[in-house]
Amino acid sequence: MKCLHYSRSFLHHVRIFADHLISRSSVKAPPDLHKHVSEHDSSMPEKKTTDELQEKDLDLASQTISAQSSSGKSMGESITKTTLHTEQIPSSVSNEETKHEKILEAGKSHGIQTSSNLTTFEAKSNEAKGENNSKQEQPKIDLITNIPQISSLPVTKESWNNATENNACNYAKGKWVPDNKRPLYSGFGCKQWLSPMWACRMMQRTDFAYEQLRWQPKDCEMEEFEGSKFLRRMQNKTLAFVGDSLGRQQYQSMMCMVSGGVEMNDVEDVGKEYGLIVAGGSARPNGWAYRFSSTNTTILYYWSASLCDVEPIDVNNPNTDYAMHLDRPPAFLRQFLHKFDVLVLNTGHHWNRGKLNANRWVMHVGGVPNTDRKLALIWAAKNLTIRSVVSWVDSQLPKHPGLKVFFRTISPRHFFGGEWNTGGSCDNTKPMSVGKEILEEESSDPVVASAVKGTRVKLLDITGPSQLRDEGHISRYSLTAKPGMQDCLHWCLPGVPDTWNEILFAQI
Repeated sequence: MKCLHYSRSFLHHVRIFADHLISRSSVKAPPDLHKHVSEHDSSMPEKKTTDELQEKDLDLASQTISAQSSSGKSMGESITKTTLHTEQIPSSVSNEETKHEKILEAGKSHGIQTSSNLTTFEAKSNEAKGENNSKQEQPKIDLITNIPQISSLPVTKESWNNATENNACNYAKGKWVPDNKRPLYSGFGCKQWLSPMWACRMMQRTDFAYEQLRWQPKDCEMEEFEGSKFLRRMQNKTLAFVGDSLGRQQYQSMMCMVSGGVEMNDVEDVGKEYGLIVAGGSARPNGWAYRFSSTNTTILYYWSASLCDVEPIDVNNPNTDYAMHLDRPPAFLRQFLHKFDVLVLNTGHHWNRGKLNANRWVMHVGGVPNTDRKLALIWAAKNLTIRSVVSWVDSQLPKHPGLKVFFRTISPRHFFGGEWNTGGSCDNTKPMSVGKEILEEESSDPVVASAVKGTRVKLLDITGPSQLRDEGHISRYSLTAKPGMQDCLHWCLPGVPDTWNEILFAQI
């Protein structure tokens, strides 16, 4: 009986001890953690729809963008003047309290941690707000930097398909910083791929500081571009650029970046596989395609300025008009989409009345000439085309699960004091990026951002960063410009389009 008594007593004490352990282990998670996550999710602002955009011609819209940059004002508060302790470029912008407050609050409102290396002003500001040291020393959950870098992941089928989804960085937020490791290729070289009209080193330009700036995203590190790393990642894959002359610049930039600007003999011209040959009466093909034999990587470009299907109305008439099918993707895409692994689309600057008239393009919808007066507006036709091609590509993605599609936002123009044919210029050699940052979560191209929202087409957002680089254009040094005319649309290479490809590389 004594043994039974001692056994029951022992079991009783064991139960008490176990209950004590359970009660200690049932401590709730810190409420701040849940709050931090929910605020990060809920504070993302909704993107504007195209219905909210003002009804005006794209050409006028681009002029407005240029006017904003010339006056030094921000684009809807997305560009904020500031002088940070990490800034290497001298700036005349003062450390005003309201501007620092705006930067800090911009980070807090999106659940983004501000830098722990506070400036003297920031430290005083925190004291004024009554923030104590114990709060600052508490460990915080970093929702961005804890995500594995793509470069550390094996290039398997699963990681390829999910690479973009795993990358949570908003690469359009940040600033330009000096980098003496730039450019990524020589402006005197890369003659194998780079058109002379875009090689500013081969012109009469004498200032080349624009080549030595690197884009630094605000809340993450952007993966360093290496040609060999790119080829390995794209082994047995095809990258296609489809768009206007700015898309062609991005294509040539990519070819120079991958090759390092050095002549390569193991590159095969495979244009015939994609119908990219010189047609009768044409000066050049509609695009180019080259394959790097070492990794079986193909990079191609196809010229489609409007990104919609264009066909002659009367094939037997050399002076025929052309049907511009706003709701139909280019035939090239319909024919070769299955051969692509990464597709980059863009359109924008050909959407003006002058271009349509010069090309004899006649708007068609549903296979017949457009009769809708509202749709006849340039901005409305452009919006319809962008939404149509995005919708079509998105509908095709289930058939091609390995395909990643990006829509590149519009490349900004910087004509000051007029247009390209009325004395507009971009003579500045000092970048507007001095002391400025892009802090907005929203894209500076709401048309494209709205079109891809809710689809599997990804945004390649380059508008905001490029807006700060007015000094990077070809300007008056163009080989083909007439006296008094400047090219403030296209970019010097090496230059800004290299950054577009760095962002693309980070996203694939």
